[in-house]
Order: sequence, then C-alpha cells, then structure tokens
Amino acid sequence: MDETKGKYLNPKADLTFKKIFGEHEDLVMSLLNALLPLDEGKQIEHVEYLTPELVPENPGKKNSIVDVRCRETGGRHFIVEMQMNWNNEFQQRVILNASKAVIKQLKGSEDYSLLQPVYALNLINDVGFDAGPDEFYHDYAIVNVEHTDRIIEGLRFVFVELPKFKPQNIAERKMMVLWLRFLTEIDRDTETVPHELLENPDTSKALKILEKSAYNEEDLRAYEYYWDAVYNERGAIRHGYKQGMERGMAQGMAQGMAQGMAQGMARGMAQGKAQGIEDNRRDNARRMKADNMPLELIAKYTGLSTEIINSL
Repeated sequence: MDETKGKYLNPKADLTFKKIFGEHEDLVMSLLNALLPLDEGKQIEHVEYLTPELVPENPGKKNSIVDVRCRETGGRHFIVEMQMNWNNEFQQRVILNASKAVIKQLKGSEDYSLLQPVYALNLINDVGFDAGPDEFYHDYAIVNVEHTDRIIEGLRFVFVELPKFKPQNIAERKMMVLWLRFLTEIDRDTETVPHELLENPDTSKALKILEKSAYNEEDLRAYEYYWDAVYNERGAIRHGYKQGMERGMAQGMAQGMAQGMAQGMARGMAQGKAQGIEDNRRDNARRMKADNMPLELIAKYTGLSTEIINSL
C-alpha cells in the first residue's frame, strides 16, 4: 500500500509525529495542555526538549527511547508516545520510561524535594483497554485504594485510544477535540481538510508540516518502511493469536481439563504473538538492510539492536 499518496502524510507515523511534536515546542505544549489533566491555572507556558533516550545509571540495564521528552521551565517533565499496535509490553514500557524520567532528575546527593512530577501521555492507534466503546481517555494516578481522592503526586499516566474517539463526546474541550481530530482524520486520503483545523493556528501549522512536498526522498522511503512494519506487525499479532489458540487448545485437550485448556491457550497465544512480532521485525530489518538503509534507521524502525541487525 502506497502511504505517500495524496497531499498529506499521516501524522501518526514515527517520522511525522516526531517532526510535529518533537521539533516545535509550541505544538507539543498545545497538545499537552489539551490532553493532560492539568489543574486550572497550571497550564504549561514554556517547555524545553530533552534527549529522548533514557539511559539507565547501570550500564548493564536496558536503554529506551521515547518519541518526545520535554521539561517545563523549572518544573514538570513530560513524555509523549505514539503507539500503533497495542500490546502488554507497551504498558510496562510506559511505566519503566516514566520511572526513569523521575530517577534521572537527581544527581548524586541532591535532595528528594527537587523531584518534579512526570506526566506520560500515550496515544494509541488501537484498542487496548477492556472498557466501554466510548471510553477512549484513561487517566491513571497513584491513589489511595479506599480513598481515591487522595493522590500521591509524582507520576501520572494518560492513555488515549484513538479509534474510540468521537468529537461529540468532549465538545466542552475544544483544543482536545481539534488535536484528536487532527490525529484521526488526516491521512494519505485527505482531500478536504475540516475548516476547524485550518482556522486554528496550532493545527493549521501542524498541517503545513504534514504536507508531502516538505519531505525528501529518503524521508518518504523511511515513511513507507514504517507503515510496512506497522501492517506486518499487525498481521503477525493476528497470526500469533491464531497459532497460540490452536496450540493452547491442543495442550488443554491433552490435559483433559477446562482449566488446563484455558491456561494452555493463554500461554500459547502469548508465545505465538511474541514469536510472530519478532519474526516480523527481523524480516523488515532484512529488507531495509538489503535496500542499504542506514543501520541507525533500521534499529529505530524495527526496535532491534544493532548486533542483531548485523547478524542478519
């Protein structure tokens, strides 16, 4: 499928999302103010970008890279992620990255009182929560189990399921509606842009950044590879679930118990899904390597280490 067809590129792609929100402080600030649960009078007025790579203090631990990471002048930290396919690993990665952002604030013997809150905004182009069809916005905080109005400040996680979004659900928050419409309605097939998006200065600026003519040939090639990887991973996940169900049913029948079948299906589905995703990533890396794409781009778009890519 040719994703570069039409005047605009899709804002949810890695290339375009980071171009819009990772290079324009005013736009990421507008997005954060619109989508985060910030108290009245505590809107973000200025941010500075931080490196998206979260390197652990212990060299033996896992590095991670987020889409956008920034800090309010003298205060709160923000992580913004766009996730195309939902999986349980993503939720765990969100927790890990936000925790790293807390830890990295202090150096040496600095006082804990210097720690600032971390907000993780996660936009998901998939359905990942067992909630109602209209429940697209999920706000998580550290709360007292019996008295949920008692909150420990420091970490806040927001997940937005884009496929569930309907403008009429949140008519009272205009900027939230505009940004979510921008993310859900603009793609390669867009011919007529809603006038509300053109009239607003923030979404209008973002639309200019999305115009295909602003990207060179190498950018567009990387953009196509990204969508190939997304579609292939989605197919691999479906295939993994199918294989896992078949394997689980066979294991459960062999055990001869309903509980055994349920456990076998869950285990088989998880194993099949994980293997399908890994095989898909390696296939994509081989194709990119054969097309002489730079090693760092292959690692970026597949999530594989340079060691694995070199061994393919």
